[in-house]
Amino acid sequence: MLIESLKDILEIKKDEIEIKDRTTLKKLMDELIYKAVFEADEERKRNLFLLIKEIAKACGAIPSSIQGLYEEMGRNYPGFTVPAINIRGLTYDFAKTVFRKAKEKNVGALIFEIARSEIGYTKQRPLEYSAVILAAAVAEGFENPIFIQGDHFQLVRKNYLSSPEAEVNYIKGLIAEAIEAEFYNIDIDASTLVDLERPSIKEQQRPNFENTATLTEYLRKLQPEGITISVGGEIGEIGGKNSTPEEARAFLEGFKETFKGDKGLSKLSIQTGTAHGGVCLPDGTLAKVKIDFDALKTISEVVRKEYGLSGCVQHGASTLPDEAFDMFPKAGTSEVHLATGFQNIIYDSKHLPEDFRWQVYSFIKEEFSKEKKEGQTDEQFIYSIRKKGFGPLKKKWWDLPTEIKDQIMTELGDKFDLLFDKLNVSNTLHIIRQTIKPVLVKKDFNIEKLGL
Repeated sequence: MLIESLKDILEIKKDEIEIKDRTTLKKLMDELIYKAVFEADEERKRNLFLLIKEIAKACGAIPSSIQGLYEEMGRNYPGFTVPAINIRGLTYDFAKTVFRKAKEKNVGALIFEIARSEIGYTKQRPLEYSAVILAAAVAEGFENPIFIQGDHFQLVRKNYLSSPEAEVNYIKGLIAEAIEAEFYNIDIDASTLVDLERPSIKEQQRPNFENTATLTEYLRKLQPEGITISVGGEIGEIGGKNSTPEEARAFLEGFKETFKGDKGLSKLSIQTGTAHGGVCLPDGTLAKVKIDFDALKTISEVVRKEYGLSGCVQHGASTLPDEAFDMFPKAGTSEVHLATGFQNIIYDSKHLPEDFRWQVYSFIKEEFSKEKKEGQTDEQFIYSIRKKGFGPLKKKWWDLPTEIKDQIMTELGDKFDLLFDKLNVSNTLHIIRQTIKPVLVKKDFNIEKLGL
């Protein structure tokens, strides 16, 4: 029935898809993306995802690199901080909420991202994630460049120390998969390899900048013609000691000496006092975090003025108090990563049925009991592990009644109202249209497999 409906609103030609009825298509997208995500046949699932993505491109929602904007930021900082949004659960409804608020506020500068670790525990491979984001754009009529990012494509230290080649090859494979899924923004994180026992700052950073350069060179060979993927580097592992200008210079100088290519990095992630997910106290409340905004401002100026980067990136910020967010543009921060705070809104919503919440908690307490650390209270354990309740129970989350999801999305929408204003990204669509020239990369799918 769904496929028959598509025949009435789409015309699939050899080189393009023509949309005959956008209004009906928007209404149909909820059903189409649901069918794709939960399709049992893997080949049919893949073709459904590719069809959805080609439909989105035909509607003007085109996967793009944010490189052009970041190059402009390197020349002249425009006074706003781009939010990079990690979505772990209720991804389609969540993304629709973001696009709806973006349209209301004329926001063009925003990124959707997913980290290496999140891809695993949320059970969202890159192709699925990009298809769901693009389906949401179609449903909400968002017809602008879509920035999808691989966040923390991270070399795991213990894996690297035991087998460097295998760990680097794993990240290469992830990069290739992400680019094929049209992630045209990728953050490489080799900061885990920094060795503070070495005698000089440059030598401490050497494993970091050498591996970042190697992976950037690899990535550049895979990027589609006409697209320069925006690549981020990182010098301070989030949750560790705060970064310094000297470390930034050592890393970027080392990268410049090592990297063989024309386009290097567009931004630099640093540590200024945050921790991923925030710090949960024994009673389940979050500890207050003090960010070193002076360091953020100083290092952003260094990387912008001396190296032409867009500025610094702040990770682990979503659990900060609301009044802190307007400090990021004032400090010249080019990008801020937001994840756990949104997860908290979903789990702690008064609209999430109590029996469903405890069904999820019971599952994760049993499934991940071995991950409970010595001395952790039950509240701390649940807070630290509940992110893993989205992937295995994905269908149960998607199948929550529409009225419940709508109420939760209203709460998320209120948060985005605040964030877009605080980060100064409202009314940024014009600068996106000035600096970003979307490039259509056609992905072939099997029409016969879909019955079209």
